[in-house]
Amino acid sequence: MDLFSRSWTALRAAVAELPDKDFAQPSGCTGWLVRDLVCHLVIDAQDVLITLVTPVEAEPTRDAVTYWDVAETPPTGDDPLDALIVRLAAAYQEPWLLKFHLDDVGSAAGRAAELADPGLRVGTRDEVITAADYLSAYVLEWTLHHLDLVAHLPDAAGPPAEGLARSRAMLEQIAGTAFPASFSDRDALLVGTGRRAPADAEKAELGESAAKLPFILG
Repeated sequence: MDLFSRSWTALRAAVAELPDKDFAQPSGCTGWLVRDLVCHLVIDAQDVLITLVTPVEAEPTRDAVTYWDVAETPPTGDDPLDALIVRLAAAYQEPWLLKFHLDDVGSAAGRAAELADPGLRVGTRDEVITAADYLSAYVLEWTLHHLDLVAHLPDAAGPPAEGLARSRAMLEQIAGTAFPASFSDRDALLVGTGRRAPADAEKAELGESAAKLPFILG
């Protein structure tokens, strides 16, 4: 749960430090500008708040790894909710408004996570999961979106090393295989989730595992 807070704090700080011009740059999410991604983070923060105040009595049906579903095709940006995010982001007009809203709702989500009972069972996406597992799953969410945020912004701060390492470990559990030791945690996540194609040398190192890529998480 501490890693959730560190990853989330780092992501919000990276957004807060962006100059206005960067909000019009492409992100690592297909069809989304940086401003669209930041708007999505506001929605994510709302989801965290909603989930942590939705206790249930049933036994958990998911954990931090099985929380994630693996899709067969990458998002195109044409999904109605994805399209809504783009329109909503445009409605903010000024980047400082997005920054303000993310700081406001994001700080509340961070405080809720710090106060949550790790053993609390909560409901989300018609599943049951403990608060600890839910927040652990979100380390992967924050880390991947932090990589998306800085995909075309070389001067922006990237995700913390411990978040990258934990996210790689979770992705390897989801994939059922380990990435080559020569892959950095960042490259394992980018290649593993289809955020970039593997180079020829990387394909050779991946061997038969290359045919299974990418793992599209949702």
